[in-house]
Amino acid sequence: MISVTMVDANVYEVVVDRAVHRVRMDPDHYRRLSGGAFTHEWVLVKGVRFLLERASGGEFPAEFDLATVAAEHPDFESDIDRRLHHR
Repeated sequence: MISVTMVDANVYEVVVDRAVHRVRMDPDHYRRLSGGAFTHEWVLVKGVRFLLERASGGEFPAEFDLATVAAEHPDFESDIDRRLHHR
């Protein structure tokens, strides 16, 4: 299970099976990913699922910026679009 809670401006606490992560998501990146049609939390759930599928041993950093994930994974943004719109 993945839970997401905003803890500061543009910073979220994401809990994945009791492991706590702090994730930053810039407002411009949020709008690019979602078009404003989905909650920040739902976008982060989809982003974390993307990471879990690609992470070695199902683990990923305790702190990261979602833009960094997009820079490291060229398919991230198109994958999130597909996940959000069930394409």
